[in-house]
Amino acid sequence: MPDNLTPEQRSIRMAAIHSRDTKPELLVRKALFARGFRYRVAPKALKGRPDLVFPKHKAVIFVHGCFWHGHWCPAYRQPKSNGFFWAEKVHRNKVRDHDDVARLLAQGWRVAIVWECAIKGPKKADLLPATIATLQAWLTGSETELELPPPPPEPPEPRAADKG
Repeated sequence: MPDNLTPEQRSIRMAAIHSRDTKPELLVRKALFARGFRYRVAPKALKGRPDLVFPKHKAVIFVHGCFWHGHWCPAYRQPKSNGFFWAEKVHRNKVRDHDDVARLLAQGWRVAIVWECAIKGPKKADLLPATIATLQAWLTGSETELELPPPPPEPPEPRAADKG
């Protein structure tokens, strides 16, 4: 399906997408705050810029959008136009995310990744409380890593031969 926007219109829309204060991030922040957790929001000093930092628990939480970070769940849909560009972009984001998590773990931080589909979905009211309860247990526990929901199988990496 061709894009019904001009390149300039598409550029304006894409530039309007922010990397912090997203709806899923705000839902997690408000729910954890209501349960008594205090945090810092995306401090620049911490490499990888986690969405939430809990110094008291030596823990960080990333709230990832399924599209931008390549979560191959039913919520993810790769654009049909300029597919190679998007596959490469998402792949680079995933590599960067992996490096950020590894760096934080090496520094002694505990890392949780919450995917958008663990918060938003056809039955959002059912997903958010369970996700927050799991995060609460993780924050007060001793597990090093957490990913909600667990990752689905990965598709193959993009190839230059797929460029078209």
